[in-house]
Amino acid sequence: MRKLKKYTPTRFMAEGSHYDKKAADYAVNFIECLCHTKGIWAMQKFELIDWQEQIIRDVFGTIKENGYRQFSTAYVEIPKKQGKSELAAAVALLLLCGDGEERAEVYGCAADRQQASIVFDVAADMVRMCPALNKRCKILTARKRIEYLPTNSFYQVVSADVASKHGFNTSGVIFDELHTQPNRKLYDVMTKGAGDARMQPLFFLITTAGVDTKSICYEVHQKALDIINGKKHDKTFYPVIFGADVNDDWTDPKVWAKANPSLGITVSIDKVREACDSAKQNPGEENAFRQLRLNQWVKQTLRWMPMDKWNACAFPVDPSELEGRKCYGGLDLSSTGDITALALVFPPATEADDGRYAVLPYFWLPEEALDTRTKRDHVPYDLWVRDGLVNVTEGNVIHYGFIEAYIEQLSKLYNIREIAFDRWGAVQMVQNLEGMGLTVVPFGQGFKDMSPPTKELMKLTLEKKIAHGGNPVLSWMMDNVFIRKDPAGNIKADKEKSTEKIDGVIATIMALDRALRHENDQESVYENRGLLLI
Repeated sequence: MRKLKKYTPTRFMAEGSHYDKKAADYAVNFIECLCHTKGIWAMQKFELIDWQEQIIRDVFGTIKENGYRQFSTAYVEIPKKQGKSELAAAVALLLLCGDGEERAEVYGCAADRQQASIVFDVAADMVRMCPALNKRCKILTARKRIEYLPTNSFYQVVSADVASKHGFNTSGVIFDELHTQPNRKLYDVMTKGAGDARMQPLFFLITTAGVDTKSICYEVHQKALDIINGKKHDKTFYPVIFGADVNDDWTDPKVWAKANPSLGITVSIDKVREACDSAKQNPGEENAFRQLRLNQWVKQTLRWMPMDKWNACAFPVDPSELEGRKCYGGLDLSSTGDITALALVFPPATEADDGRYAVLPYFWLPEEALDTRTKRDHVPYDLWVRDGLVNVTEGNVIHYGFIEAYIEQLSKLYNIREIAFDRWGAVQMVQNLEGMGLTVVPFGQGFKDMSPPTKELMKLTLEKKIAHGGNPVLSWMMDNVFIRKDPAGNIKADKEKSTEKIDGVIATIMALDRALRHENDQESVYENRGLLLI
């Protein structure tokens, strides 16, 4: 097998943490004293493949200042036949026998007892093949339990009804094929607070991509993806995802190699090619091939905005240069404890604009909710407030009066012709804004009203006719947008999780609609050109 030629410490190492080579070497050496249990590798020493060794060194060698591991959760998403079960079993035994934890409690979890037994059976065979462990462990096959006698520790497969029980003092959890979990109950019981009495519990989640975007696995998958992409930060969470990108050609062998780090070792390229050829002949097999062989969430709703195109529109926007200019607003009011967003869209007015619509976004959060939302959502609201990108209002709920006064000040700087708003919950603010002399117009949130400007926003982005100044809050929200489509082909922005906010995008779409409708002396672009089909 290949060995990791050169180890580079994880880029997710937190400030104050360090790489402890001795701790990492110990974990690697422990695992490599075990043996493989199946197929042509049976009875051979477990020599870690490079991607496996990278994970083990990152997870067990990244140490905080207090001497304990930085990562409490490791999420590994990878196609089938890459050596998942063997790695999971080895980690279970390391936590059971080699972690120095007295009375360790390590649990093996899966959708059902039979699935969880797959990793247990591998671990039990590894113990039997290792003389040093075999004389120190007691294997209780019928109970799916391994006891490590020197520290009175155990590894136990848990049954489905454990989701209704509490009181675990968990030091380790091995979650196999998380995507098969029917709900989040077992996951929550085993990970939420169960390891609080331990100094360095580890929740090792290993899975192939699934199909249910409402599942706990997809929730964790999305968190992992956001951390990898720098959208969220959680110093305790270690993410690894091997898979093909959405736009990759699933029939390309180069894509197979990218998605399968053990290709040519645990699975031959001929096997993958045969599966691909079969999927080409039988379209019904394509989704299975993409899910299991390329680790794609085949039924997930796709993100709408190509962020490379959006980022290419980060043309400078100087608020002072826009003073006195005609603009249109979109106001997306939140519930009392959430984000409220206002977007001002300035139609191109000079040659220097290059035909671009400039966007100025504004955001508000209640001050007392700031820390809670930052920690809960793993979104850097606190940094955005510090940098002046998000405003806070006093108290634990949004202070609408503060926002009204803010908008009034903006109206003295800019020639705000109209402000579009969602009818829901905006009656009092609308009356107050009208009392300031502002024109406010209701804007429906259904397909009929949202579809035309949403499609227009995409068109302008692709043409580089939008200038947003690279605002990180608006860009984060834009990357959160998913699209819902009705049978007639109309679209509207949507979001997959409550933490994925898109308020600024909705406000921008409403403001853009008003700007387009008043373009060329009230002549609607939709009436002049017709609707776009994107």
